[in-house]
Amino acid sequence: MRLNKNQIEHLASIILRNLAKEGKIIVEDKGRLLEEVTNVLVDEFQMEDRLDQEVRELLSKHMEKIRKENIEYQAMFKEVKKKLAREKGIVL
Repeated sequence: MRLNKNQIEHLASIILRNLAKEGKIIVEDKGRLLEEVTNVLVDEFQMEDRLDQEVRELLSKHMEKIRKENIEYQAMFKEVKKKLAREKGIVL
């Protein structure tokens, strides 16, 4: 995961504060809501981590071809990740 738990909680806090400030939500139990939003964000980051791992595994099976054809690994990684995300209904 790119962010640690404290960073994710901070991000969740900022999101909630801005939504409340804009009048988009009314917060009755800030602690519970912060925990829920933090958990959702953690789940989303973990889902992307699993997707990244799946892409790495898929590309590792084709490394010889990637090298032979002089394909840029990062560009291929991004394309495969976008395709898998679209197939799985994951929003990046």
